[in-house]
Amino acid sequence: MQSIFYERARDVNHAIELAREPGAKFIGGGTNLLDLYKSGIEKPVRLVDVSRLALSAIEELPDGGLRIGAMASNTAVGTDPLVRRRYRVLSEALLNGATTQLRNMATVGGNLLQRTRCYYFTDPAFARCNKRDPGSGCDAIDGHNRIHAILGASPQCIATHPSDMAVALAALDAVVHLQGADGERQVPLVDFHRLPEDRPDVDTVVKPGELITAVELPLTPFARNSHYLKVRDRASYAFALVSVAVAVDLDGGKLRDLRIALGGVAHKPWRVPDAEAILRGQAPSAELLARAGEAAVAGAQAYAHNGFKVELARRAVVRALQTVIRKAGAEKGTAA
Repeated sequence: MQSIFYERARDVNHAIELAREPGAKFIGGGTNLLDLYKSGIEKPVRLVDVSRLALSAIEELPDGGLRIGAMASNTAVGTDPLVRRRYRVLSEALLNGATTQLRNMATVGGNLLQRTRCYYFTDPAFARCNKRDPGSGCDAIDGHNRIHAILGASPQCIATHPSDMAVALAALDAVVHLQGADGERQVPLVDFHRLPEDRPDVDTVVKPGELITAVELPLTPFARNSHYLKVRDRASYAFALVSVAVAVDLDGGKLRDLRIALGGVAHKPWRVPDAEAILRGQAPSAELLARAGEAAVAGAQAYAHNGFKVELARRAVVRALQTVIRKAGAEKGTAA
């Protein structure tokens, strides 16, 4: 049996120092890492416990934005009054994910770093998985690929990123704060996760030993009027086949600005700026929403069992936009 060492970090600097050890992994809630460890997919030699670090605060910033500590639980963020009032899409995404027990344990930082739920990756009985064993191949491409990617995939990997929260953050222009041996840096959420290309084993731009310390949400005109739509096989505790996060700034009947992000369709949260451009500055109509839906799935590549996702994603974008535009119009009317 492989030995594994455990040490609790006293503070952020201590955590980063401990993470320099070969085979070290940070552990917070452990909801993903421990599953992968039990399956033999992750093989940490040293666990650095960061769950007690003072990184769980949810704080309003002087400019009206929000800073969410990386150790804040999914439950705490999803039910926070400021989040629910100013960033509705984030609350909806978090409360649509997993069970209450898992949300109580899972952290913001861990959620961003969770790995794919592709069954060819999570089950070592399947020999070919470039994400697990680089260069071995991808069993999903010719296998049962109903849950797999239709956008941004590569011949090396067609897995999808499972997070609901990350899709909402992509629609909110969130920024991830990182700290490592070389100091602190900030990465826009849309640049945080990598596409598979020829290195599907590398999920994010996080450097070895770097720790996520916080996620920052700017106060934007479109953040309040937002919505998360999740389409799944069953009504609870299932990963998204397709999800859509939308946020709109409706001014005088026109969409002054907006954001659209898709989940369940790619290796990362999938922003669709071409679809946004079709609607920006326009009065929304059925024709324009349909065009935006088409633009959102432009370039999609389906495999043997997931072709339905293309039409599902197109329709989900239209439905999510209709919902948020209706709600934004009703709230403006009430305020008037």
